[in-house]
Amino acid sequence: MTKFLITVFILASLVFVASCGNKTAETEKNAEAKPEEGTDEHANPNTASLTDEQIKSIGVELGVIEQKQLTAAVKANGVLKVPNQNKASVNSIYSGVIKSLLVQPGSHVSKGQTIATVANPEFIQAQSQYLSVNGKIAFAELEVKRQKELNEGNAGALKNLQSAETELRSLRTLRSTLAQQIQLMGINPARLSNGKLVSVLTVSSPISGVVSNVGVKMGSYIDVTTAVAEIVDNSQLHLDLFVYEKDLPKLKNNQVIHFTVTNNPGKEYDAQIFSLGSSFEGESKAVSIHAKVLGDKTGLIDGMNVTAIISLQQNTVPAVPNEAIVNVDGKDYIFVLIENADAGNPNSKDSLKSKTPAPETGKTFERIPVAKGTTDIGYTEITLLKEIPKDAKIVTKGAFFVSAKMTNFEEE
Repeated sequence: MTKFLITVFILASLVFVASCGNKTAETEKNAEAKPEEGTDEHANPNTASLTDEQIKSIGVELGVIEQKQLTAAVKANGVLKVPNQNKASVNSIYSGVIKSLLVQPGSHVSKGQTIATVANPEFIQAQSQYLSVNGKIAFAELEVKRQKELNEGNAGALKNLQSAETELRSLRTLRSTLAQQIQLMGINPARLSNGKLVSVLTVSSPISGVVSNVGVKMGSYIDVTTAVAEIVDNSQLHLDLFVYEKDLPKLKNNQVIHFTVTNNPGKEYDAQIFSLGSSFEGESKAVSIHAKVLGDKTGLIDGMNVTAIISLQQNTVPAVPNEAIVNVDGKDYIFVLIENADAGNPNSKDSLKSKTPAPETGKTFERIPVAKGTTDIGYTEITLLKEIPKDAKIVTKGAFFVSAKMTNFEEE
């Protein structure tokens, strides 16, 4: 009986040992198989692989980091202004009734051009007095001549000669006064004659420009305080920018400014600094910078708000096209093509050598962090935050789609 129990115990021990051995072998086998089952071509979370068909369909283009001469700049906001000497409020010197209006808002006028006529019978009075004084002067001149002849022959009194000369001087002074009044009316005194007096005066433009407003209508009564029209000359349009004091030392006269207006951001205009402000605007720490608008001023109006870029010094820096940079979670990146010559080589020291072979019919790209600098002419200065091989190929077009491919994989 004892021998039977010993035999049963030995058999049970052997079964237990064999079972444990099988489980251990199976566990080791599963452990060895697991990495193979979990292996994925995206083992590096900073890489994205695209097939040739995907690259072609989204238009991915490759290039290199270039050395570009970019211009650093200061951004500023401002407003377009026309100097007061290039604005005019047209008034009539004399009161009267508007008889004709020859312009309307938007009309182009030249300096001296008639824009309206004013009628008033009182205009004739000054002209009549002028003609009357001319007749009296002719008589006074004859009287002075006669008194001189009498005085020379001791037949006349000196007092009479002096009185005649005084009267002649008074009449000449009055004639000069009336002549100036008539000239202010826009009438040439030399052309006046009896029966051809003028009762309608012209109102002329003092400058060349565009009529911005007409303040009267036909039959309106006006006086010297009534503005018949307002005229603006945009040829001397200025740009007033507001620059903070920290940027003021970077600016100087004759610097070029590129600006756009709020209602048409697609069109760019140029201006040139001619004056730097010497005081702060109100309670702000901004200083007014004055610049003259250059070239074509079509579409620009006094009072328009603008956004400007003031060009500073030029530097040659490493740069890539603007669309080669993508922003992910507040950080900027570029994509570099991974060279697959050493792919799968665990001893490769190159940070851009993939440890997982790329698809045979596609390309693999690695995301490299960068810091952005100056932006100009469609390029942006970059500073690499991770070393890459010299002349490495980068994605210059389609980087957004490559980033989207990587984002989709991360979400999966």
